[in-house]
Amino acid sequence: MRRLMLSCALAAIGAWAVAPAPATAAPRPAPGPVADAVTAKLLGSADSATARAADAQQARITVTRTNGRWAFGTAVLLADRSEDAHPTGSVFLARSDSKGWTVAFDGEASFGDLAAASPLVSENEKAVFRTPVAPLAAGGDFRTGMALPFAVGQTWTLTSGPHGWGGAAAPWSSVDLAGGDQVVRAARAGTAYTMCTGWIRVIHDRGYSTDYYHLWNSISVNGAAVAQGAYLGNTGTDVTCGGSATGRHVHFGLRQNSAYVPIAGHGIGKWDFVSGAAAYQGGARHGSAYVGGGGGVYNYGALGFNQGVVDANGGGTLTRRSGPGTGYGAVGSIADGATVTVSCSANGTSHTGRYGTTALWDRLSDGSWVSDAYLSTGVNGPINGWC
Repeated sequence: MRRLMLSCALAAIGAWAVAPAPATAAPRPAPGPVADAVTAKLLGSADSATARAADAQQARITVTRTNGRWAFGTAVLLADRSEDAHPTGSVFLARSDSKGWTVAFDGEASFGDLAAASPLVSENEKAVFRTPVAPLAAGGDFRTGMALPFAVGQTWTLTSGPHGWGGAAAPWSSVDLAGGDQVVRAARAGTAYTMCTGWIRVIHDRGYSTDYYHLWNSISVNGAAVAQGAYLGNTGTDVTCGGSATGRHVHFGLRQNSAYVPIAGHGIGKWDFVSGAAAYQGGARHGSAYVGGGGGVYNYGALGFNQGVVDANGGGTLTRRSGPGTGYGAVGSIADGATVTVSCSANGTSHTGRYGTTALWDRLSDGSWVSDAYLSTGVNGPINGWC
């Protein structure tokens, strides 16, 4: 069943530190400096407060690949080293012609179109970049296929609930995690990029990407394919590109298409993140178990796209039936928090769970049926077709 999600505006970013754009390793393709075109787009994509404060000298444009009229790299706006300030940026792809440069950022539809024709982009990257741009939350589908950004089977501390990538401002796309073996890992397979020291972005399928900041000993990557659970770095307090960090942790942010999106409602590591009344409040829920800031979250691994987590809404177990409704005989029960696989769905008797009322019932892989009102699937409807 679909998660609730807060609808929020983009975060305002603080004042930017000044840093000159580094020189490119290869001659810039004609007809003009690609860095200028990328900087113009970067400043144009910033919110109004940022646009007023920033100028070209505050952008760090790094060209990592060139070939004729093509250029590829990262574009970052550095932030003040202060609380509620974080750097923002994008992976870019640019192509020049007689009219100038065409620049696209990761997550934009035009980025996938350019990638399809670019000699700079690997086949593996093209497969990820060409994911069709969908409505936010994939039009009501909140499934991510992600684990938490540390080893499956470990318990880390959720040091704070959902908050913005830049701090308190919306959308509350991010959480802070610390502890365990301190090794930060990719939440899902994808292609990885070093945005700046201590900041890695992994671009996934389904239009999602994840950001990992404050890393120590982070990998240096330029489009490397990474598997779910791949090493990205260690928790740290790095603020090379701006912001602040107190105590070792990873600042983990969720993006979809080309923007940060609320992490609340999205299932990650079989937890559903829950926003509080204010930034840094809230927590995460697995089944009926709720954990707030300072509590431990166990990484159960990724929830499959045809799976759900039993949420008995405070009850200890969920009754399995021989058919889609309470008029059918009970054939057993499933514990709260258990993972189940759904074969198909049908309508039956209506029930009210944590996230609302529904008549949808799900047929499990063992042939028994449960009310969808008591399953956390990330979708408000069938997740594996109708029976």
